Amino acid sequence: QVQLVESGGGLVQAGGSLRLSCAASGGTFGRYAMGWFRQAPGKEREFVAAISRSGSIIYYTDSVEGRFTISRDNAKNTVYLQMNSLKPADTGVYYCGAVRTVFQGAIRKDRRDYNYWGQGAQVTVSS
Repeated sequence: QVQLVESGGGLVQAGGSLRLSCAASGGTFGRYAMGWFRQAPGKEREFVAAISRSGSIIYYTDSVEGRFTISRDNAKNTVYLQMNSLKPADTGVYYCGAVRTVFQGAIRKDRRDYNYWGQGAQVTVSS
């Protein structure tokens, strides 16, 4: 059983930056591909970014490409999401997820593939 705990959310003005962290425990972190998703009020949880087990493969949704950076530190069992040039449309609860994958380079963009989720971190971007 893997436990995930997000931190680093908050309130920021448009154009500002935040860094989210997701600390994992209870499993072998390096066996899991990781992803960040977000959910705005009244909307479904949507994919933001994903990273493979080794960190060699990364994928972003189009709306955050060039502004957000996902990374992981397997020695610290932590995945990060650096968010720059934030926009009001980025507002929502951000969740990290973990999915066990067989292949080192595999990533997952569908939330239904994920086995474990954190409790979420609120990100609010004011205009």
